[in-house]
Amino acid sequence: MKQPNTYLLDSIDQYNKCYGKETLHPLVTVINHDSIPEWMNGATLRYKVYGLFLKQGDGCIARYGRETYDYQEGTIVTFAPGQTVTTEWREDLPMPPSRGLLFHPDLIHGTALGRKIHDYTFFDYGQREALHLSERERTIIITLMEQIEAELEHPVDNHSQTLITDAIAMLLDYCMRYYDRQFITRHKQCSEVFSQFERQLKEYFENGHPERNGLPSVAYFADKACLSASYFGDLIKKETGTTAQHHIQHAIIERSKHLLREGDQGISEIAYRLGFLYSQHFTRLFKAQTGMSPSQYRKQA
Repeated sequence: MKQPNTYLLDSIDQYNKCYGKETLHPLVTVINHDSIPEWMNGATLRYKVYGLFLKQGDGCIARYGRETYDYQEGTIVTFAPGQTVTTEWREDLPMPPSRGLLFHPDLIHGTALGRKIHDYTFFDYGQREALHLSERERTIIITLMEQIEAELEHPVDNHSQTLITDAIAMLLDYCMRYYDRQFITRHKQCSEVFSQFERQLKEYFENGHPERNGLPSVAYFADKACLSASYFGDLIKKETGTTAQHHIQHAIIERSKHLLREGDQGISEIAYRLGFLYSQHFTRLFKAQTGMSPSQYRKQA
């Protein structure tokens, strides 16, 4: 089987040249994809920039890592520097038009957007985590992209960075709002994911996994749900009001209370059974969660 070609796109100018577009600003561009170069079909692109793409037609498949995006007409996919995306399209259909915003990390360095970029957790999303937009939401996103593009038409001056990064932040804030809406409208699916998480968390301890594999992690349960850790964490928090890590720690403490009450094992042995490498780490977590050490709890119990 032929291996796909991999290309590194580490600058805005390099990306613009792929489409024969003039570089108006060295650190940011808005691209309207009416067509895509043939060499990109099936190629894997590794970006060193932030990207956000709005697809406006059918017939295109985007793969994030090894998985396929739930990527249909009127959806947005995002990626951060260091991530890879493979794009393919059906030869019997015309390449669907799309719009893209790309910006280099250097653009937001030292800005308000740079300080909050990690709050936009959708940049870490993976399989089946595209943002599905209504017609009205799509119009808003397109308008915001056009505003950024209009600002790029002005010569770069002392105000350019602030105006451009503020406009990008507004676009990302709208995307965050729409992701929150998507969690709400998919309540049934979210509820099922949380129920599965609770069941698997219980089974993790009952089946002796901690002794073999260590403490349970958010990434472990996210992988079980075929979701990225960031998306899984957002889903659990939206569904329950608390983080997935909080649920895991609660399960650890409840399991440890049972072991402290029912058996005569030492604190170190209990810590090992729970997946801790060092008993002092278990003691520290237990005291932080309960206000007393494991030994004090055992005496009270």
